[in-house]
Amino acid sequence: MSRPPVSVCIITHNEERRVRQCLEGVKWAEEIVVVDSYSTDKTVEICREYTDRVYQRPFPGHVEQKNYALDLASHEWALCLDADECLSPGLAKEIQEELSLNGDTYAGYILPRRTFFLGRWINHGGWYPDYKLRLFKRSLGKWGGINPHDKVILQEGATKRLRGELWHFNYEDISSQLRTVDSFTTIFARNKLQEGAHFGLLPMVFRPIGRFLSMYFFKGGFLDGMPGFILAVVGSFYVFMKYAKWWEMERVKFAKETRNEPSESTGESASYCGKEEEVSKGGPS
Repeated sequence: MSRPPVSVCIITHNEERRVRQCLEGVKWAEEIVVVDSYSTDKTVEICREYTDRVYQRPFPGHVEQKNYALDLASHEWALCLDADECLSPGLAKEIQEELSLNGDTYAGYILPRRTFFLGRWINHGGWYPDYKLRLFKRSLGKWGGINPHDKVILQEGATKRLRGELWHFNYEDISSQLRTVDSFTTIFARNKLQEGAHFGLLPMVFRPIGRFLSMYFFKGGFLDGMPGFILAVVGSFYVFMKYAKWWEMERVKFAKETRNEPSESTGESASYCGKEEEVSKGGPS
């Protein structure tokens, strides 16, 4: 049987060091759509070596940006990737064979993702197999979830797990991992504030501990050596910072709502206002 055509959808921002390997792995696809958030490096130039369907727009959020890219695709089958991911040769071959045989049978395919971090592949700690639904029929699926943790949601239809691996090169080093933690925890806290949810101390105290125990001991992170230990510690810190920033933003919001308007003649109030403005501008957008 002939294989149905596939549209590959990728979102990018300053990914010149990783996007080429992503694009190389999908050259077999009939269409590649890239939506870029105004990269300042050579990301767009590299993408245009592989496709003329490169678009730029401000970044509204992970879910919104990925759905925008999905809407630009021409074919029914969509393969959605992040710029720091690439198909293993085995997975690329398996996808093409599977679509040729069962393209009409399934609504989507779930891919096992394996992450490379600190010089080794991570096999434990809840990081592998990190199953992701990334290949699906556009008429049946859309991106959903809560930013920054997006996921594909299918309206109906059966799915199948593939065996070939989706390779993930998300963190170049510990510093890049901490930058992601800073960005994602800020997004989490802002979402909670917008929802009107109220901060609770007990989750902030106990959930970070639970995350470390789960990743390092119960899910075998210790088997990945020092990288496994670092991932468990940073995973715990990530949970803690979600609640710490939630508390911080809630406190700043309360202060803004309850304080008196500063007087032009009161130096102390003017100084306080300026300090608060610095705090409110401190988080990444």
